[in-house]
Order: sequence, then C-alpha cells, then structure tokens
Amino acid sequence: MADVAADTHHMVEKLRPPRPPDRAIAELAATQHGVVASGQLLELGLSAPSVGSRIAAGRLHPIHRGVYAVGHPVISHRGRSLAAVLAGGDGTLLSHRSAAALWDLRVWPEIPEITVPGHGWRPQPGLRVHSSRTLEPVDATLRDGIPVTTVERTILDLAELVDTRTLHRVFEEAERLRLVDMQAIGRVYERNRGRHGLRPLRHLITSSRLPEPAARSELERRFLDLCDEAGLPRPAVNVLVAGFEVDALWPAERLVVELDGHEFHRTRAAFERDRARDAALAVAGYTVVRVTYRRLLAEPAQIAGELRTLLLRGRN
Repeated sequence: MADVAADTHHMVEKLRPPRPPDRAIAELAATQHGVVASGQLLELGLSAPSVGSRIAAGRLHPIHRGVYAVGHPVISHRGRSLAAVLAGGDGTLLSHRSAAALWDLRVWPEIPEITVPGHGWRPQPGLRVHSSRTLEPVDATLRDGIPVTTVERTILDLAELVDTRTLHRVFEEAERLRLVDMQAIGRVYERNRGRHGLRPLRHLITSSRLPEPAARSELERRFLDLCDEAGLPRPAVNVLVAGFEVDALWPAERLVVELDGHEFHRTRAAFERDRARDAALAVAGYTVVRVTYRRLLAEPAQIAGELRTLLLRGRN
C-alpha cells in the first residue's frame, strides 16, 4: 500500500508543471534575506545567459561577484551579511565585527567581514576577508539563517582587532544577553594556541571568573579595605539617606557609593529599583557611584582615583 502511495505521489510530481524560473528565484530569495548566489541559480535550471539577461533587465542586481539581490538593489543589513557569506563560497562564515553586529554585541563594521577556511581565497571589493586553518565545525552556527561564527569564536577573533575597552564591552553585552558560555570560551582558547588574541582573551577569562562574595558584608569589607589602602577617609556604612539605606556615605561631600554584587542585583526588578533610588538621591543633592564586585577586584586604583576626585569636588 505504501509503495502505491509513493508511486502516486511521484506521478503527481512529474505531471505538476514546473515553477516559472522567476517565481523559483523569488521563493529562494524570500528565504535568504533577498539575495541569491549564481550557483543556486544554476541549480534552479537557469543558464549563464539567462542570468545575464535578468541582470540587464534589472531583475537581478549584483552585490558581490556571483551574488545578487532579487527584484531591487536595496536589501537589509542581514541581506548584506548573507550576501558576503555567499560570496565566500562553501564553508564561509560571517565573522569578526560583522558577526558581533549580527549577535547584537554593539560593534558595527565598516564593510562585511567573513572568514573562509584554508588559504588562497581571492579578495573581492567591498569585503574584508580572513582565512583560517583552525576553523572547525564547532565554531560555526546559524543566526537568522546566516552562517556565522559562534559568540565564543567571535570574541576570540575580535581580541586580535579591537582595543581592550571594546573587547570588554562586547563580552559584557554577550553576558547581559546570556549568549556567552565560559566553558566554550575555554575550549576556543585551547584549540587556538599561538593566536595573537589569546593574551587579551586570557585576561577576559580570568577577570570573568572572579568569585562573588559570600555575603554583602564581605563586599563591604573589601570596599573599606580599598579606602584604607588608598588613603581615603572611611565612609559611614549602611546609613539612611533621603529615606534610603545606602551602602557607604561621605556626608559632608554628599557622596554615596552603592556596592553591586551580581548575586544581589540579578533581576530586572532590582535593576529598576536601583535606578529609581539613584534618581531620588540625585534629586536630594547626592552624587551616587555604583561599584561592582568584579571592578572592585580588577580596578581598585581606578576606583580610588575616581572617589578621590569626587571627594575633592564635594569639598569645594
């Protein structure tokens, strides 16, 4: 019975009239952010002259060599990203700044960036091409139908291109969006021995694994130790200001420090309450500084310098 049904289905498919070529192109483009590659057009049954005639007629608009926008030349950012990948050929991934942009990590490339496996790829105008012999299947994923490097591989690639501040901003945004996996970053690190980005990546891994305090009292103790070591006057702690209990206060200078550990401020509601408190304290004439536990351990000198400046300003 199953064989009869299969034969019937096959016969219906043979009798069904083929789709008009332009309809087939449009249906393909609709699944690919409005772009197609020449190899895909040939698979749909078009010949090279018929592709050329559609270019001349304005139905296909060249973006890169062998890659076209269908119907009109205006395509989305994702369309341009996929067009870059299609231009690279098999195994190509959107990467570096372009991958970061696709992952919404607050980096915006000047031109699309791709990584192709191996070496010997011919450059194209309007593309920044990287080649890699260490690119593995585990480094690749899909986002909105676009082949792209994983967040972890993207962070490693960026570590060779951007300054430390930008790299940390990208990582913090990936953490905020819950896109990053520290174990996967560790595996990327191990697989790519010898790359120039490993030193900043190692610092990123180390600073991101700083332990959280066991209790708020530990966070306060470390902050008071910082004040002592920097020669800053000790603030009052856990006192009421404008109806709120604050973590640290220099009353004469009207300076408030709030100490933020991840465990204490992980929810959106807590985030909103903290900002409302800050606004109310500012209206009452206080300067509010938030110090995270991670920053307290990683940047004590910078924090001390900022507090010293604010204390001097508050005395004037």
